[in-house]
Amino acid sequence: MAFDFDLFVIGAGSGGVRAARFAAGFGARVAVAESRYLGGTCVNVGCVPKKLLVYGAHYSEDFEQASGFGWNAGQPTFDWPALIANKNREIERLNGIYRNLLVNSGVTLMEGHARIQDPHTVEINGKAYSAAHILVATGGWPQVPDIPGKEHAITSNEAFFLKELPRRVLVVGGGYIAVEFASIFNGMGAQTTQAYRGPLFLRGFDQGVREHLRDELVKKGIDLRFDTDVARIDKRADGTLAATFKDGSVIETDCVFYATGRRPMLDNLGLENTAVKFKKDGFIEVDDEYRTAEPSILAIGDVIGRVPLTPVALAEGMAVARRLFRPEEYRKVDYKLIPTAVFSLPNIGTVGMTTEEAREAGHEVKLFESRFRPMKLTLTESQEKTLMKLIVDARTDRVLGVHMVGPDAGEIVQGIAIALKAGATKQVFDDTIGIHPTAAEEFVTLRTPVAQ
Repeated sequence: MAFDFDLFVIGAGSGGVRAARFAAGFGARVAVAESRYLGGTCVNVGCVPKKLLVYGAHYSEDFEQASGFGWNAGQPTFDWPALIANKNREIERLNGIYRNLLVNSGVTLMEGHARIQDPHTVEINGKAYSAAHILVATGGWPQVPDIPGKEHAITSNEAFFLKELPRRVLVVGGGYIAVEFASIFNGMGAQTTQAYRGPLFLRGFDQGVREHLRDELVKKGIDLRFDTDVARIDKRADGTLAATFKDGSVIETDCVFYATGRRPMLDNLGLENTAVKFKKDGFIEVDDEYRTAEPSILAIGDVIGRVPLTPVALAEGMAVARRLFRPEEYRKVDYKLIPTAVFSLPNIGTVGMTTEEAREAGHEVKLFESRFRPMKLTLTESQEKTLMKLIVDARTDRVLGVHMVGPDAGEIVQGIAIALKAGATKQVFDDTIGIHPTAAEEFVTLRTPVAQ
């Protein structure tokens, strides 16, 4: 059978664009359909604009600390609309880059909602196209619990386009998005409360990291409320909101921001017309090579619910393109030792096992830890402290995990992730000469294990 395309990609986010570009580069006939914005969540309402807002939020601390270094610039003022307008211009520039990347690589770009009619047919804008392979890469979408007044809450989708900075914000959730936006709003000057239904946020991260960040956020004035969940949200006549918690207490606020999870964005995609199967949590079920139960349909990224990180989606997209059209270069994605960062203020950078995971896996663990006030803060009144932590297998000396809470944690841990991927031992860390004076040198000068 002759198909219109060798590969039809639904979703022009990070993973979809990567798969499409490389497949086209390998000589395949490729189409991409996108119904919203080029670049997907990460570029438009995710990691890129979030990082820009984090930079903006950090300036409040920079201004406050500048006097310790002799700078006196008067009382700074903050213009939220200016930041959002500048952010929008940058995102528009990136949208254009993504468009050029696709078009210049020979991919046919179709803008509109694509719907699968059968295992080899996709309909978009009233026209049907046949394809040997269909790749679903439509990403995720934030979800708000079904509580009374949920329509008064916003998510990260709307937060990036608020016309004004709310004076008071309630952030609901305990994942990295919630922690990051609590830091953003607080850094911009909003009175910020973060509520999480569990005993401590960032479940799955190292316990010491979670506790350290909790203490630092409290120092910065964020009102953290754990074991707390919202029962309802009411809008008052003056436009303000009242959030009632399940224990009966009430908080008055101007904005309720929900970051309580994301679902796969599969609405009206037509997957019911295929043999594609789903896991209990609604994500698409795939094998190790991203094939669904329908042999011609593949899925990657946030819709499969493995590791919801942009670089992972990029790697998955590359793997699909290689396996289909350049099999001699194909290799599976390695999900071990994936480094990640949380762009809270201060940042978290982490790679490898947590203390808890290492012990559960049966390792005899040695812990090396340092908590210190960064050199940059020694001429200021800030009492923020950095945490650095190594988790080592006592039997083999191999470093199992590296964790940091502090400025530029992501930048530092990215480099260390290469060492862990190469199997570095604690002796290798010890034999590495540090760059002085830096915070990063602490990772190669930790000599004495802490009490277990």
